[in-house]
Amino acid sequence: MENNSQIFNLSKNSTPLNINPQIIYEWKAPLRAYKKRAKNVLRFYIAVAVLLTVIVYFLGDRVLLLPIWATLFLFYMLTITPPPIVTNRISKFGIETAGITLRWDVLSHFYFIKRFGFDILTLVTQPPYNMHAYLVLSDEKTKKDITRILTEHIVFQEIPKLSLTDRLIKALTYLIPDDEEDLPAKIIQNPDEEKVENIKDTLATFFQKRRA
Repeated sequence: MENNSQIFNLSKNSTPLNINPQIIYEWKAPLRAYKKRAKNVLRFYIAVAVLLTVIVYFLGDRVLLLPIWATLFLFYMLTITPPPIVTNRISKFGIETAGITLRWDVLSHFYFIKRFGFDILTLVTQPPYNMHAYLVLSDEKTKKDITRILTEHIVFQEIPKLSLTDRLIKALTYLIPDDEEDLPAKIIQNPDEEKVENIKDTLATFFQKRRA
């Protein structure tokens, strides 16, 4: 299944908590949806930027050249740089993500979208601002648990009304060419956790040899 090659290694990252009575649910996931691509995707970005540069140059609006190449650099960095892992929490007061708390009284509704094979929880605030927050979900179980919890507080839209930003991102996703090799996105495990696991494996091997 294609989704399996893109999902980060996030086993046991979605767990209900009992330590803090105000926290209802917690899960860890990438800060944004990400699919690792080969470096030759830069050719596509450069080709598009050069084409737009030529068009803008002949039209005379040379002031637009700077934002075109700035956008190229931004897209390239988002393509080759994997996102960090963040902890998202649902509490009795709202949703905490990346150091920001969205209280229940400012949230209007939520829905799910797909991006790079990931399920994305989209939270929309009350009018007139209609701000959107995007939270990556680590697995299907997390999606079901979050749906059950959030439906007790805000409206769930099964058929979402996509914003202009969602439509633009979806269109740009289709425009980006697929690589010949599908490179799975990976997040490196926390170095401290990795050291602990290596020590455990070493000790286990040592004691097995002593018993033998």
